[in-house]
Amino acid sequence: MFEITHQEKNSLARTGILHTEHGDIETPIFMPVGTQATVKTLDNEDLKKINTQIILGNTYHLHLRPGENLIAEFGGLHKFMGWDGPILTDSGGFQVFSLGLQKEAKGQGGLTKIDDDGVTFQSHIDGSTHRFTPEEAIKIQHKIGADIIMAFDECTPDDADEKYTRQALDRTHDWAERCIVEHKKNNCYHGYKQFLFGIIQGAGHKKLREESAKFISDLDFDGIAIGGESVGYNMEATKKILDWVNPIIPKDKPHYTMGVGHSPLDLFEVVERGVDMFDCVSPTRVARNGRLFVHPKIDKKMHINILNTEHRADKNPIDPTCTCFTCQNHSRSYLQHLFKSQEMLAYRLATIHNLHFLLNLMQGMRTAVKEDRFLELKKSWM
Repeated sequence: MFEITHQEKNSLARTGILHTEHGDIETPIFMPVGTQATVKTLDNEDLKKINTQIILGNTYHLHLRPGENLIAEFGGLHKFMGWDGPILTDSGGFQVFSLGLQKEAKGQGGLTKIDDDGVTFQSHIDGSTHRFTPEEAIKIQHKIGADIIMAFDECTPDDADEKYTRQALDRTHDWAERCIVEHKKNNCYHGYKQFLFGIIQGAGHKKLREESAKFISDLDFDGIAIGGESVGYNMEATKKILDWVNPIIPKDKPHYTMGVGHSPLDLFEVVERGVDMFDCVSPTRVARNGRLFVHPKIDKKMHINILNTEHRADKNPIDPTCTCFTCQNHSRSYLQHLFKSQEMLAYRLATIHNLHFLLNLMQGMRTAVKEDRFLELKKSWM
C-alpha cells in the first residue's frame, strides 16, 4: 500500500507513494476537504487542473445527507460525485463531538451522549437522533466507499483533565479494535480494497499520547493518524505531540496529521517531522472570506486580505510567482470588485488560488526532500 521513495538526510521528512485502487498518491500531500462530496465552489475539473491527488469526504455529513445507502446505490462516492481519484473519509467522530459540544454551549443541551459502546447524537439539520458505534461507523464508510477510511474515536477536548482523557482513551482503544474486526468482515464492499487508519489520541498528556501511539501502532492498521482538538490549530502543541509519538509509530506506514494546513508554514513543520498526509478546511474557508496566500517575500507576510483598500486599483495578480488560473488571468483589483459585489466567481477564483498555492508548495517540498534540501527550502519561506 505504501512505499517510502526517499528519506531526507537532515530531517524526518520523506517522500513516498500511497497506492490505491483509484490511483497513486505522491507524499507528502495536502488533501483538500470536500465535506459534503464537493470542495466548496470547485468542480472536479477545477480540482484536476490544480493537480489535486486526493480529496476528503465527511462521514457525519454524508450519513445525514444524502445517506450512505443512496451513495451505495450509485456504486460509492466516486461514482456519486463523478470523481475518479482517491478519496479519504473520516469516521465522523470529530463532528459528532464538536457539533454536539457547540450546541450544548448554546444552551441547547443534551445533544451528545457518550457511553462505552458508542455515541448517540442529534442531527444538526433536523434534530433527529442517530447512533454511531465503531461497527456502524465502519459499515457507513464501507458503503460510502472511500479508498482510505478512519477508525471511530473520541476526540478529547484540549482542556480535558488526565482522568477524563484516560477514560476517553480507553474507549478509543477499545473502539479501534472493534473497528478492525468489523473492517475485516467486508473491506471490499464495492469490489476494491479500502484501507483503514487508526487514530492516536491523548490530548495534551505526554504519557497518554505515548501509550496511545504504542497501542495503535501495535494493531493491524494500514496507516497511523494523529488526532485531537489541538492538532492543526495549535501548532506548538501539534509539534510537541509529534515529537512525543515519532519515536514510537512505525516508519513503514503512512503518517497523517488531521486538521493541519491553516497556514502554509504549518505544512513545513509536520513534513519535517515525517508526516505524509494532512488536511484542513481552513484554506478554502478563508479563501471565501478574501484571505489569499502569498509567498512571504512578496508582501512580507503569508497572506493578503483582498478586501483591503490598498488593492482597489492594484493591477498585480494575488502572487506574481503563482501559476494558477486566477493569478494568470486576473488582478487583485478585479478580485476585490468581485468580492465587494458578492459575485460567486470571487469564491471560486479565490479557492482555486489558495488550493493551487498549497498543492504547488507540496510539489516543491517533495522535490526538495528528494534532493536533501528540505530545510533549505523551509528557511527560504520563514
